[in-house]
Amino acid sequence: MKVRVLVVDDSKFFRRRVTEIINASADLEVVGVAENGEQAIQKVLELKPDVITMDIEMPVMDGISAVRRIMAQRPTPVVMFSSLTSEGAKATLDALDAGAADFLPKRFEDIAKDKDQAKRLLCEKVHSLGRRGAAAAAPRPAAAPRAFTTSTAASKPAPFSSTAIKPKAPTPVAAAKHFAPSKGTVKLLVIGTSTGGPVALQKVLTLLPENFPVPVLVVQHMPGTFTPAFSQRLDQACKVHVKEAADGDVLKPGNVYIAPGGRQMILDPRASAPTLRIVDGDASLNYKPSVDVTFSSVSSVFAGPVLAVIMTGMGADGREGARALKTKGAEVWAQDEKSCVVYGMPAAIVDAGLADRVYDLANIGENIIHKVM
Repeated sequence: MKVRVLVVDDSKFFRRRVTEIINASADLEVVGVAENGEQAIQKVLELKPDVITMDIEMPVMDGISAVRRIMAQRPTPVVMFSSLTSEGAKATLDALDAGAADFLPKRFEDIAKDKDQAKRLLCEKVHSLGRRGAAAAAPRPAAAPRAFTTSTAASKPAPFSSTAIKPKAPTPVAAAKHFAPSKGTVKLLVIGTSTGGPVALQKVLTLLPENFPVPVLVVQHMPGTFTPAFSQRLDQACKVHVKEAADGDVLKPGNVYIAPGGRQMILDPRASAPTLRIVDGDASLNYKPSVDVTFSSVSSVFAGPVLAVIMTGMGADGREGARALKTKGAEVWAQDEKSCVVYGMPAAIVDAGLADRVYDLANIGENIIHKVM
C-alpha cells in the first residue's frame, strides 16, 4: 500500500515540483494539495493522508498554526519546508513545538548537492514518516508521573512539548521497564539522534538536574543555521547549561554541548583535559555532524566510563561509533520502537546486538539520572 501524501504550499510551482518528485516513487502517492493552512486542515479531515509536507509562510493561515490545529484534530506526521536562515530556524523550531515531526530545506540544493540524491532523501523521509502516520491514529496518552519529576524545568518554557506521532507496533526486543543498576561511575554521557530528535532531546535533557555530575555531548542531525537557536531554546528549558559546542571547549560537569550543524565534533587527543575540537571533517561523510565521528572520537580519547544513548532517527548513524565505544567498556542504550518517530538509528543498534538496554523515551531521562548520579 502506498503512503498517501498531502502537499501544502502557497507556490503553485513548488506544489507541482514536490508532487512530481513524490509521485515518481513507487511507494508514495500525492492524494491532494493545498495552498494555505486553512485548506490544509480541510484536506486532512477529508483525505486522511499518512503524511503532510508543509510550507511555513503562507497566506490565510501559516504552516505553524495549521500544524497546531491538525495535531489537535487529526494528528498526522508533518515535514516542514523551511529556509536555512536564522529566522527560518526559529520558525522551524516553532513548527516542531507545534507538533511537526521533521523538516527539510526548501531549496533542494541545500538538501544535497546532487539533485537526484535530494529527491531520494525527500522521498525516504516522507516514506518513513508516512508509515508511522499510518500506524498511529491518535497521540499516546501522557506517561504517569515517575521518579525525578522534580528535576524538570517547570518554571521554564518547554520549546518542544508537543507529542510526536508514534507507532503502536511492538518493539522487537524486550524493553527495560525498571531502573538500570546504579553505579555512579559514568564520566561522560553521549547522545545521538536525528528525525524526531529535537522533541526527544527536550524530554530527556529537561529532566537532568542542575547538579548533574558529568558533561553531555549531543549529536543531532541539523543544519548549521539551526543549532544556535536550538541550543538556546534547550538552555532556556533545562536546568543544566546547554550550548552549541565551540572549538576549544573544555568539558565541564552539568554542561550539554550540541554539535554544530555542518561540522564534526571530536575530542582533542593532544589535550591534557577533555577538550572539544570542531572540524570540517571528511567531505564524503553523509552526516555533518555525524554520531559515528563523535562516538569514535570519544572511544579513542576519553579515559573514563561512558554511557551512550541512541534515539529516534533515520539511517544507521551511530552504530559503528557505538561499536567502538563498547570495545572500550561503554554502556549503550537505545530508544524503543514504539516511542520513536522513526525507528532507524536505534534499530541499527539493536539489530547489531550493541544495545545493553532498550527504553521507552519516557523512561530514558530518569534512568540516565539513576545510572549517573
